[in-house]
Amino acid sequence: MPLEVDCKNAHIIIDSQAGFEAQALTRWQDRLKCLIREPRELLQYLQLPESMADPLPADFPLRVTREFASRMRKGDHRDPLLRQVLPIADERLEVSGYGIDPLGERQALAGQGLLHKYRSRILLVMTGACAIHCRYCFRRHFPYAEQKHLPQHWDSLLAHLASSPAVNEVILSGGDPLMLSNESIRQIIRDLRQTQVKTLRIHTRLPVVLPQRVDQGLLDALHSFDGRCVVVVHANHPREIDAETGNALRHLGTRATVLNQSVLLREINDSAEVLSGLSETLFGYGVLPYYLFQLDAVAGAAHFQVTDEVARSLMQQLSTLLPGYLVPRLAREIAGEPSKTLISF
Repeated sequence: MPLEVDCKNAHIIIDSQAGFEAQALTRWQDRLKCLIREPRELLQYLQLPESMADPLPADFPLRVTREFASRMRKGDHRDPLLRQVLPIADERLEVSGYGIDPLGERQALAGQGLLHKYRSRILLVMTGACAIHCRYCFRRHFPYAEQKHLPQHWDSLLAHLASSPAVNEVILSGGDPLMLSNESIRQIIRDLRQTQVKTLRIHTRLPVVLPQRVDQGLLDALHSFDGRCVVVVHANHPREIDAETGNALRHLGTRATVLNQSVLLREINDSAEVLSGLSETLFGYGVLPYYLFQLDAVAGAAHFQVTDEVARSLMQQLSTLLPGYLVPRLAREIAGEPSKTLISF
């Protein structure tokens, strides 16, 4: 008999001292049924005026897990976690240089949901689904309905791999590829084991925003890959990592190399104190900083932009606060370039 999901009283659950573990909601799929989708509900929970709610973009509505919302400070309209997910009027401003495909991904499509931008690796857009809609997402305008990689296209992927012997790494992306079931991930791994692929990389935000996604089934699936497995998670602020999230990251690290990439965001993490705190918090759970990206110029996100001058200054400060292995690489992605572009400081 399926579990009944009481989303109406979910605010009681996330405020419970025992947390979700004491409740009936034990499966990550059930928790997805309780995503917050209405700004007024989120604002009410955070004890903020509902007047802050802005009309939702039809193509990119609010979506956030209750776990992530529980880490936001109540009564703080400038909370850095809230600002990452709450739609605001600035998104409707048209800003020169900001467009719907900032990385030129449509030109890099080599098949249905298959991007081949770099010589030795390919990327698969496995799903358009996410547990959270980050307002700065560079794929917020991506045509997922037309371009996600579906199971019926798997033969074409295998054929592409066979004709591209230089490719030794496959990246699963989205949306969020961990929205797929454990069995789907296991099947993907079974097929990749028959190819020349030596590294499987998964880019995901779910272990941060929904730590229950790191279950035994996922760990077993990753363990079945006989090459190198890399999981790149995405956290921008140290308060995104609570004890339950840290525990999930630590378990993930038993099956994969776990890295973190962040986006530099104005009034969210544009301080050396926040960035150094993030690196140290992640490292405490076995995760190494990877990239700190300059914002991709996607329409609707210009208000998050931090100048290169400020970014370089922050990196110089970080280099004095942290050991070198905890300093992420400052970079941006430029459409058509054969690799990420590092920004010197």
